[in-house]
Amino acid sequence: MLNIDVPSLFIAMTLNLSIMSLTLPYFMGRVNRAARCAQAGIILQTTGWFSLIASSACPPGGWADHLLSTLAMACVSSGMVFNAIAFQLWCGRDVSVRLPAAIAVLMTAGYSIGFSNYAFRVGWANGLLALQIATVVVTLCRPPQLPVGRWRWLLVICLSVQMTVLACRAVLGAFYTNEFPSFFGPYLVNQIFALSSNSMLVLSMAAILLAHRDEAARDLERLATMDGLTGVLNRRAWLIQASADLANSVRYRKPIGVLLLDLDHFKQINDQHGHAVGDRALQLFAEGLRAVSRSGDACCRYGGEEFCVLLNDADSAAIMAHDARLRAWLARHSQQALGFALSYSAGVDMRVRDSDTIDILLQRADVALYDAKSQGRGCTLVSAALHDASRPQSTQVGDDAAIRPVPLMP
Repeated sequence: MLNIDVPSLFIAMTLNLSIMSLTLPYFMGRVNRAARCAQAGIILQTTGWFSLIASSACPPGGWADHLLSTLAMACVSSGMVFNAIAFQLWCGRDVSVRLPAAIAVLMTAGYSIGFSNYAFRVGWANGLLALQIATVVVTLCRPPQLPVGRWRWLLVICLSVQMTVLACRAVLGAFYTNEFPSFFGPYLVNQIFALSSNSMLVLSMAAILLAHRDEAARDLERLATMDGLTGVLNRRAWLIQASADLANSVRYRKPIGVLLLDLDHFKQINDQHGHAVGDRALQLFAEGLRAVSRSGDACCRYGGEEFCVLLNDADSAAIMAHDARLRAWLARHSQQALGFALSYSAGVDMRVRDSDTIDILLQRADVALYDAKSQGRGCTLVSAALHDASRPQSTQVGDDAAIRPVPLMP
């Protein structure tokens, strides 16, 4: 048998947990929900281990031992629930921890009720903790919804080791109690548990910090590509995506269009209602764009009160249908949200020749937008190039309809 001081290892691990729970907020800096849950998980596990060590100094089987031991189990299992929340958020999933939380409640209640039976409480607590960890491991093994680093597999390894050792302790405690009569005794399973817990703790903390770093990198990328006020793409990111989509349009011979939009009388909105309402109007408009756009469309705030939509695999009819949906959406929502109707003018252009670039499409759409504003605003016009390109395939009535302003929806 190894000559290892088990209580000293557990005390060292508890001190390491304490240091981590105190320093983690400093290293993480400003945090979101995932990081807060990870910190809460560490704090709860630290509290649990302090309670467990404190219980060893109390008379065995007394009320203090019962209370502190039950508190320890509650904190350790609750800490795992908070860690499970953090892991799911870092993987981009919707939070669902009903099973780990139910196991935590069941384990704590059963442990307290059966405390007087040593074999039962050891088998029960260790077995359910192993099961709880297994649910977290299964979740981590599922494909994440976001690109994540190798920290996920590092956590799987650490948790799997802890789960295995806990399962062994559950079997020994429940069915071979004579070989495992004390949690802090110098028994092989305790020595393995103490050594593995200390080493896995360090690796788990490294994985948590790596997960937080991944999320911080994603946040920076999001800030670099998204408009901070409206949440749609910014101009630079949109131009990069639009250029790639235009190249695919040429390659696969699919139509592609640009819808350039400008909120009507936006300066008057700021002057009459204040800049806060103006900001809300921009946010509402972006919300409407997201609501009516298809999955392949790309929306951006092009500048000021100007927005732009790139519509992939969309002909002129699909673009005008998008425009009609947006006007209908604004008619339903703007009066209630802002206290006044929100309208816009727009210009439409499509790829006519393979040599067309995004800049060319934007220039032609901008001319159409200028004409729409000159004709009284609140309408959408197609570019002259698109109108000319459609003339041979259309009747005169159809051509007139193509350039006729789209009225505001009632």
